[in-house]
Amino acid sequence: MPKFFVAPRIVLASASPRRQELLKKVVAEFLVDPADLDEDALTLEDPFRTAEKLAFAKAESVALRHRNSDWYLGSDTVVALPLDGGGFKQFSKPRDFDEAFDFLNELCGKTHLVITGVALVTPFQSVSTHAVAEVEFHVVSQAQLNDYVHTGEPMDKAGAYGAQGMGAFLVKELRGDFETVVGLPTDLVREMLQQLDYPFES
Repeated sequence: MPKFFVAPRIVLASASPRRQELLKKVVAEFLVDPADLDEDALTLEDPFRTAEKLAFAKAESVALRHRNSDWYLGSDTVVALPLDGGGFKQFSKPRDFDEAFDFLNELCGKTHLVITGVALVTPFQSVSTHAVAEVEFHVVSQAQLNDYVHTGEPMDKAGAYGAQGMGAFLVKELRGDFETVVGLPTDLVREMLQQLDYPFES
């Protein structure tokens, strides 16, 4: 595997300010070039595969746009509710206020999975994996859900809530890495970079 004496540039294939803030914990400098994908078209029945596929598709699409020696990082978060008969119902970003309310109303009082896929596309190798957290919601009133939805916060988030923001009131218990729920598990990103011999500054 090639060794780099000068660190390659990392390009984050996401416009998410939350992911940008988290990535600063791993690398001091990086570029941001958001991917533009039809995420619904890439959704699979298996939410774990969906998260990895979307993360990889984001990184790959931006890499193909540039075709240079940079390293491209993609990440995608999937909210999945286990179904009684097996399988999962997946919740993407809501299309409107009504759908955001319906998502949250269905998740209330239940435990769901938050799966964040992470992918790295480099000139010599591409890798992808995922991290999982369990989130249990409180039972809250429909008036509370309606008020939260109309703050606008749910509209750009998988599952229609932000555990790091005003949506924290929904969370009764979180089992796993909080950063997985926010959208970029930094320990996992660091491990992936180390596996590919990324030359971190000492």
